Amino acid sequence: MADGILGHPFRRLFWSPPIFREWSGSPALMDWLESPSAHIFKFNVPGYNKEDIKVQIQDGNIMHIKGEGIKEESHTKDTVWHVAERGSGKAEFSREIELPENVKIEQIKAQVENGVLTIVAPKDSTPKPSKVRNVNITSKL
Repeated sequence: MADGILGHPFRRLFWSPPIFREWSGSPALMDWLESPSAHIFKFNVPGYNKEDIKVQIQDGNIMHIKGEGIKEESHTKDTVWHVAERGSGKAEFSREIELPENVKIEQIKAQVENGVLTIVAPKDSTPKPSKVRNVNITSKL
């Protein structure tokens, strides 16, 4: 509902800095760092490999990270479970992050290593042209 009322283009009026959302009780905890040259995102993704994760840019500047589940190994019918704290079945996560306007979308890179997904989004250091446009006023249309 909030997306319908406060969706693009009004989203920035109510959420600044850029927004991020998560679904599915995300196990992918996130750190967002900013260096002089890039935005760096780190996600905890233990047990996931690069084939299990998708990183996509949608709607111009929305980064969508999705982890497809890891299936628990099957057990025979005569197996008795005494404790099941790690969960079972398919674990999935989904995160959305609105990237800042100064990110070079086409140069974003990602890697998974030792249970950490690292996404580097380089900054564009060239100044953006002003979005303000003057309109000439005349006495007649």
